[in-house]
Amino acid sequence: MDTEPKAWESVLARIEERLVDGRLRPGDHLPPERALAAEFGVARSSVREAVRVLEAMGLIRTQTGSGPSSGAIIVARPLGGMQSLMRLQVAASGFPVADVVSTRLLLETSVAGELAERAPHVELADARHLLDAMDDPALTAAEFLALDAQFHLSLAEAAGNTVVATTMAGLRSSIEGYVLAGAARLPDWEAMAARLRAEHRGLIDAIDAGDPAAARARVRDHISDYYRDAAPDAPGAAAPSRTTSSHPLSRSTDAR
Repeated sequence: MDTEPKAWESVLARIEERLVDGRLRPGDHLPPERALAAEFGVARSSVREAVRVLEAMGLIRTQTGSGPSSGAIIVARPLGGMQSLMRLQVAASGFPVADVVSTRLLLETSVAGELAERAPHVELADARHLLDAMDDPALTAAEFLALDAQFHLSLAEAAGNTVVATTMAGLRSSIEGYVLAGAARLPDWEAMAARLRAEHRGLIDAIDAGDPAAARARVRDHISDYYRDAAPDAPGAAAPSRTTSSHPLSRSTDAR
């Protein structure tokens, strides 16, 4: 039996290796198809097939055309086995968006507060790299929001709780799905993207300042306000409350 890997599988393995060891990071662009083909000594069709698989895995987003917005941008790192299973479970279950948002509030306010409590002894290089990548004006809404989801996941990973990080990774597809659907309903995506960038920076500032209460409040408002502004006008679509007095998840996270 021929066990030699196909050319596209070899390309896929080598790109994944660079993602795992950090030579390629979320926010980076893949080299052009022609350059990868020359570097790996394969046909461009093999590179194209590997890129299709990477996109299906949710690791990259591709944009057709020419110029700085074309090509493929890295939006995630390869997942571990438990994270992959979690993502499949979430996708199969089709959880209500409001439940996903409430779960994000529970997890991410806790993560933000913990990171601020441990400042300055937390490593946020990945989060800062993603913030810089999101400043690129050529990003499409889909690319921006994929990097946004990775930013939130990077904070969970920085907090060091593998259960929380795995749960956040498992929810990623659901999170990207509802935020992207919401973006299509917004009257001014560019204004929203600018607001999200500012909110991300404000959250990092609160963590750097060692202010857990501010960090929890900023991530709570960031998640709730986007859902409020982008949710469809339908029963049950109201955003979870921003106030600690009326929302049980907010009370539980602020009482730490």
